[in-house]
Amino acid sequence: MAFATRRFVRAASSAAATAAAKKLIVKHVTVIGGGLMGAGIAQVAAASGHTVVLVDQSDEILKKSTKGIEESLKRVTKKKFADKPEAGAEFIEKTLKNLTTSTDAVAVVHSTDLVIEAIVENLEVKNELFKTLDKFAPEYVRTIFASNTSSLQITQLANSTTRQDRFGGLHFFNPVPMMKLVEVIKTPMTSQKTFESLLDFSKAVGKSPVSCKDTPGFIVNRLLVPYMMEAVRLFERGDASKEDIDVAMKLGAGYPMGPFELLDYVGLDTSKYIIDGWHSLEPNNPLFAPSPLLNKLVEEKKLGKKTGEGFYKYK
Repeated sequence: MAFATRRFVRAASSAAATAAAKKLIVKHVTVIGGGLMGAGIAQVAAASGHTVVLVDQSDEILKKSTKGIEESLKRVTKKKFADKPEAGAEFIEKTLKNLTTSTDAVAVVHSTDLVIEAIVENLEVKNELFKTLDKFAPEYVRTIFASNTSSLQITQLANSTTRQDRFGGLHFFNPVPMMKLVEVIKTPMTSQKTFESLLDFSKAVGKSPVSCKDTPGFIVNRLLVPYMMEAVRLFERGDASKEDIDVAMKLGAGYPMGPFELLDYVGLDTSKYIIDGWHSLEPNNPLFAPSPLLNKLVEEKKLGKKTGEGFYKYK
């Protein structure tokens, strides 16, 4: 009996080792989108020893992204290596060596373990990108595709490819170098191997991953966006001023920003796009009801901090 037990344990251990060997260890990363989110993701991946290719449509955008990454690294090292400036300079140099740029996503996808998409929050544009990448990399079965979307369904994006089992969500938070959270999204088709690889990658770049099914808004935005919309409705009804609502949530709930300050920071167009998308999915859900005031501000191009005016005015 003991002999049989030992054989069973050895067999189980061997099976576990084989399964572990099949799990993809991400070393080479391609980030598509050189905006704040994409550049931030590229930075933390390169800083943690991954080789990274940052992709965007023009060299001009990529130069701006690289400059932003370098400035961000200087801020990080100023704190992290306050007593060791030489070590900080070495860290920056090493990180930047891990980072290259390209304007050709198709050319670099052949040699990557993980593609992270961080482009405009538009389903059609994202689907077109993933279709193209999938078409040119069908034989590279090891490559995982992931989207950094904050509001779109990962399943809809995965369905634009032939690799639904190697597709998941990696939702980072802005600013990426500072925020510790990553939401790892598993669709009904995402394989366990892919899911574990995405969890491992999130930990490797110094983040704390949480997992969630492919539900609208995942965890954070599913709670945060309806909260912000309810604040707007409170203001629309005349129950309280936006200033008092912001103060109440900061001092009463301990939030770093009030809901109107946060809406202006996120961008009113982005918030409207999210709530409109959810409303189309669940039109009878009162949490997802559109706001006439938000719609009006977006129509007037008052989109928040980025345009100088939203719910508040900015210099």
